[in-house]
Amino acid sequence: MISFRRGPTILPHDAGGERLLATVIAILCCLACLAAVGASAANRAAHGWARALGAEATVQVRPRVGETGAEAAARAAETLAGVTGVEEAEAMKRAEAEALLRPWIGDAVLPDLPIPFLVTVRLDRDAPASAVTLSRALAEAGVDASVDDHTLWRGEVERSANTVTTLALIGFLIIAGAAGAVVAYATRAGMAAQGAIIETLSLNGASDSRIAGLYQTRYALLALGAGAAGTLGAMVVVAAVRFLGGAEGVTPALPVAWSDVWVLSPCPLLAATVALVAARIAALARLRGRR
Repeated sequence: MISFRRGPTILPHDAGGERLLATVIAILCCLACLAAVGASAANRAAHGWARALGAEATVQVRPRVGETGAEAAARAAETLAGVTGVEEAEAMKRAEAEALLRPWIGDAVLPDLPIPFLVTVRLDRDAPASAVTLSRALAEAGVDASVDDHTLWRGEVERSANTVTTLALIGFLIIAGAAGAVVAYATRAGMAAQGAIIETLSLNGASDSRIAGLYQTRYALLALGAGAAGTLGAMVVVAAVRFLGGAEGVTPALPVAWSDVWVLSPCPLLAATVALVAARIAALARLRGRR
């Protein structure tokens, strides 16, 4: 009788095929890790922008008859500075407003352009004043102004972030599914080439579940090693982006944190789990199809 205690040694090894399979799994694992980091970074950036927008408000002031725009803006800033939930209110100088517009329209028309008079308001992060509260305070002070609390912008940023995160997660799942499909194909191909060995195992009393276990163990261990190599490659890429690009990475839209490097640690186990499940399903389907 054949002993099944040292299962993985029973099946012959295809060194060339297994190296190719390991390379494919490592590449797919690396891509999946980068997709996961991209999703995390996009989500982090969006929430950071949303918090920054939520901590500020912009007020457009319209001067009264006999009052200059600068005077109206200064009066609005003084009024808002005393409102509960406001940390600071400051009238924006024309030079500052021109600096914001210059990249878009150039210098030629700036001197003749009617630029609105604005007041920037920094809100208390713990208990920010609402747009209604700010508008009421301005109305009581006799200031004609419009308050923008950036709610529309926050919503757009959050929706964009959710879209990017969802697409990145879908990409991650597709890559993980591709890795599983590769392992399933390799399992079926290996079993087709080892039909005589499988038949011998069956004649010696090995159940379908036991034979499938031999293949799932082999490919799970192979995926564990290949996944570790792919994860290490992704870690190096993420660490390099963080080291060279700082907290903003390559772009402020995808800020990278050092924690992203260590979050990838479980990926080899995930790769091994996917390979184990895919190999078992493929092996059992192949064995049952023989009957």
